[in-house]
Amino acid sequence: MRLDEFIEFEANERAERRRLAAEKDYGILDHLDSFERRFEEHVSDDAVVGSVSPSIFVGRSNYPTVSTGLLSPVGRESAAERFRTSAAWYDEGVSIADVFDRRTSLLNSTRGVAVEDAGVDETGGVHDAWDGWLGVQREVAIADRPVDVEIGLDGTPDLDFDIGTQDIKTPTGPRAAARTAALGENPHVPRPVKKTLEDDDWRAEGAMTYLYRRGFDVYEINTILSAGALGRGANRRLVPTRWSITAVDDTVGRFLRGSIRDNPTVDRIEVHRNEYLGNAFWVILVPGRWEYELVEMKSPGSIWNPDPEAGVYLAAASEGREGRTGYVEETAGAYYAARLGVLEHLDERGRQAKALVCRHVSDDYWGPVGVWQVREAVRNAFAGEHGTAETFGEAVRGVAEHLPISLGRLRRKSTMAAGLQANLGDFVGAE
Repeated sequence: MRLDEFIEFEANERAERRRLAAEKDYGILDHLDSFERRFEEHVSDDAVVGSVSPSIFVGRSNYPTVSTGLLSPVGRESAAERFRTSAAWYDEGVSIADVFDRRTSLLNSTRGVAVEDAGVDETGGVHDAWDGWLGVQREVAIADRPVDVEIGLDGTPDLDFDIGTQDIKTPTGPRAAARTAALGENPHVPRPVKKTLEDDDWRAEGAMTYLYRRGFDVYEINTILSAGALGRGANRRLVPTRWSITAVDDTVGRFLRGSIRDNPTVDRIEVHRNEYLGNAFWVILVPGRWEYELVEMKSPGSIWNPDPEAGVYLAAASEGREGRTGYVEETAGAYYAARLGVLEHLDERGRQAKALVCRHVSDDYWGPVGVWQVREAVRNAFAGEHGTAETFGEAVRGVAEHLPISLGRLRRKSTMAAGLQANLGDFVGAE
């Protein structure tokens, strides 16, 4: 499909998706009243008994003294699986309000864990922590389905349900200090996970790629890593959830980059597009050896650029055939999540390419839902129709017409687009 035909096709598709979304009434704040009622019904005698979503939370503040939590969908135990962040959220078409509802409905029962605590050695290792609080948390993390647990709370939490619009921007559930946790059943642990646990000589990176090659998605792997259940024996550590997500995206991405490095290239220039939760992604694949860049454009009024008068905020990061030597600061976790989606597509096709990803964060993105939406939007950008172009310049110019900045500004920020021949018209227009 020619690029101009593809762009017109995509515009019609987007209009239909917006129409369908407008027909839904999510009631962003209405669910809080029902949550309070469910909480009061299920919390008694300083204990919560119920099915825990197979998710845990490890905080990053004051590391290596961290807050570790078990997440419980209070009163919704039968639907616990739906509360675990996964690719299924994209397939389900969850909205920002849906994510808010699910995240704020999870009770985060927490305990602080310091390196000198029982079960954690003097270096912060947790390889033998299979008893007590850390043991239960790890069992939940490695299980492949929700686990029944009983959590003893340190007094009934005093929950604040006076939620305003500012709170919606950081959708997290209520927290409660926990004293104890006990399993109500023997969790089911997949055989490949058992294999990684039993091998104390297996480095974390190798264990991650092993699980990925065995069909585990990055969501499952990052939970296992976060619980300190991967790596060499005494080197196993609790990993803050936010760090583990990026670590797995990066590790699996580097594995896939190595897998495609000797593949033939794509044979023509392709333009793919997807839009989800107020984020629009354009992916341009160009024949050649692996190269990758993410350019982010954050519109004024969006969650990461809230000032309506601030203008479009630009961020970019890139890598060549051998990858990067340091962490990406400007685009952070989105860089690795988007790269993973591109590499998975190329690996599935048995090809390699130069890839330029442009992300436009519109003011419809009013609340942060996490980098999973970046990962899934890019993964699914390759489904269905795509456009083609005769030259890289034609592809970039065609995409730039639908971005909130001028081509000139894009060229000044993007390493890949910088080499395009410019004319005066490229430097005027949207800024």
